[in-house]
Amino acid sequence: MQELMGLFSDLEDPRCGNAKRHDFMELLFIALCCVLSGGTTCVDMALFARMREDFLRKFIKMENGPPSHDTFSRLFRWLDPKGLQRCLMRFVKHLAKDLPAEVVALDGKSVRRSFDKAAKKDALHLVQAFACESRLVLGQLAVADKSNEITAIRELLMVLDLRGALVTADAMHCQRETAALIRERGGHYVLACKGNQGELHEDLRLFFADAEQPFEVHEEPDGGHGRVEVRTVRVSHDVDWLRERHEWP
Repeated sequence: MQELMGLFSDLEDPRCGNAKRHDFMELLFIALCCVLSGGTTCVDMALFARMREDFLRKFIKMENGPPSHDTFSRLFRWLDPKGLQRCLMRFVKHLAKDLPAEVVALDGKSVRRSFDKAAKKDALHLVQAFACESRLVLGQLAVADKSNEITAIRELLMVLDLRGALVTADAMHCQRETAALIRERGGHYVLACKGNQGELHEDLRLFFADAEQPFEVHEEPDGGHGRVEVRTVRVSHDVDWLRERHEWP
C-alpha cells in the first residue's frame, strides 16, 4: 500500500463533505485490484469489494465497509482523467522496471461501438504501446481521429523508457521524426515502408531486388487457416546510403 500511495500521491481527491466516507487510496486500490482481475465497471468494483472483503482487509482497513457502486461512480466521474492516466502509466512502468528489453508494438485502433450517431460523435480512437512478451500496455492515448495518430504516437513515445527495446509500427509511422524520437529514447525500430513513402519505397524495392547484395536470409514455414506459407526475410546491414540519400536516423 505504501508503494501504491507513492505512485498515486500527486492525484488529487476530487470529493468533498460526506462523499469522503471511504479512504481515497483504498478506493483506488480496490478499483485497481478489480480491473487487474478482469472487472470493467463500477458495479464490478463494488461486487469485488464485497466478495473479496477478507482478502482486501489484509491490506486496507475499509472502516465503513465495502463501498457501493455509486461511490465508485461518483469518484471516477469527478476524477481528473489525465492525472489518473499519468499515475497508471507510472504504475505500469513500476511493474515493468525489472523486465528485459523486448518488442514494443505501436498501434492505433478504434473502439467498437464507441460512436454516437445521435450526438454526431465519431468512434473513440486510441493509440497504444504494447510490450509483447510481458503482455503489458505500457501507455495509451485517445486521439480525436485517425489523422492525428502520428502526433499522438510521438507524444506517447516521449513518456516511455525504450532503452534496449525494439519498437515496431505500421507504414503510417514510417517517418524520420518518429524514428529519431525512438532512437533518442534509447530504442531500436522496425517500421513498415509502403507506397506512402514514394521515393524511399522505390529505392528499397530496387535495393532488395539486387541479387549481388550480401543479404542474410531466413526462411520459416508457417501453417494455418487451411494453407501453408513460407516467410522469407532478407536483412541488409548496409544502411549508409539510407542516412545519406534519405537522411534516416
